[in-house]
Amino acid sequence: MIKGITRASVNMVERYLPDAFVLVLVLTLVVFGAGMLVEGHGPVAMAEFWGDGFWNLLSFSMQMVLILVSGFVVASTPVFKRLLQALAKLARSPGQGIVLVTVVSLIAAWVNWGFGLVIGALFARELARCLPNLDYRLAIASAYSGFMVWHGGLSGSIPLVIATEGHFTAEMIGIIPTSETIFSVMNLGILLALLIVIPLVNWLITPAAGDAVTVDPAKLIDEEPNSEEVADTPSTRLENSMILSLISGLLGILYVGYYIFGTDGGLNLNIVNFTLIFAGILLHGRPSQFLTSVKKAVNGASGIIVQFPFYAGIMGMMVGSGLAVTLSEAFVSISSAETLPFFTFLSAGIVNMFVPSGGGQWAVQAPIMLEASAALGVSPARTAMAVAWGDTWTNLIQPFWALPALAIAGLSAKDIMGYCLIVLVATGVVLGLGLTFLP
Repeated sequence: MIKGITRASVNMVERYLPDAFVLVLVLTLVVFGAGMLVEGHGPVAMAEFWGDGFWNLLSFSMQMVLILVSGFVVASTPVFKRLLQALAKLARSPGQGIVLVTVVSLIAAWVNWGFGLVIGALFARELARCLPNLDYRLAIASAYSGFMVWHGGLSGSIPLVIATEGHFTAEMIGIIPTSETIFSVMNLGILLALLIVIPLVNWLITPAAGDAVTVDPAKLIDEEPNSEEVADTPSTRLENSMILSLISGLLGILYVGYYIFGTDGGLNLNIVNFTLIFAGILLHGRPSQFLTSVKKAVNGASGIIVQFPFYAGIMGMMVGSGLAVTLSEAFVSISSAETLPFFTFLSAGIVNMFVPSGGGQWAVQAPIMLEASAALGVSPARTAMAVAWGDTWTNLIQPFWALPALAIAGLSAKDIMGYCLIVLVATGVVLGLGLTFLP
């Protein structure tokens, strides 16, 4: 039965889901129209909200691009490539391969979302080389489904933002340490449940050998680096200097050690990026190899670079017109102390379809949800994590964050979103129960 439902889901998505850039254009028009119909604004006012917001997330966009690029750089180092090859040989059947890539992606995304996206896609490619009967689309979808846990992990933007001194809601809730968010009993319980449920669902929807959409392993072999000899000059010696990479990498790691053990600073986007960049320099061994990896990573980030301003414009319309407030208040109005986390989660999932940025979404919803949580006596940490989990939940059917993995895989969003829709339903149940009942 579940395989029949999956086939129907895949066929529906392939037929109706447009390209990710086309989708953001459609969403722009939808919000533009909704602002006029629901909030009563004129077209000039909506255009003003859109234009004023278009460049509001440039700083955050750069952080997101860097976290993706730095994650790719570390995942593509020789040591991690050898690790992926060794792990791929553990799978003896397509079903085992699907479970394995899901678990690896879940763990990697918990450590860092960019790292998880990239290493999951690279591992899926490696598995497809080793398992000729593996359904390649489901392997990439499984890798992307591991991204599901990122906002409850070490690089989650909302828990890291509210743990940072001077954040914009500090006057309302103060500084909330990660011990109350990322490492809380509730969050760890949800993570454990997802670690079981997501691999199980992906295994259950694995198609039979005759129905699998496979790929020629020869097409998945990475191009060898250019082996042409270069002139032995002072500049080329510097570009290939292992000593220069070693010293620079160790200097960066030294600062990370000082930051962690010598200051009161907590985990935040900047220190995560800093750590990955210098780990990449150290593990690649030569500046030239590091730069080659960076160039490949930037290609995967191109969709983010182009589309993020459009989503910032959508966010500008959602906020400026009052749509985000109206939507959030609608859920708050039917909430009690017991149900607020669940309805916050649902509202965040809907808002995320138009503002697929954890930090940007928190800026939209935080004032409303935190005021409601204070009035109802709900912990602000639980409310923040409800927004975080709602944001990451609907990423399963919002292709924006799948772009890097799809670029690595050579697929389009419609190739994987049908499978992700099944995971969306299953994880929605887990998250709803966890946010409502776990302490």
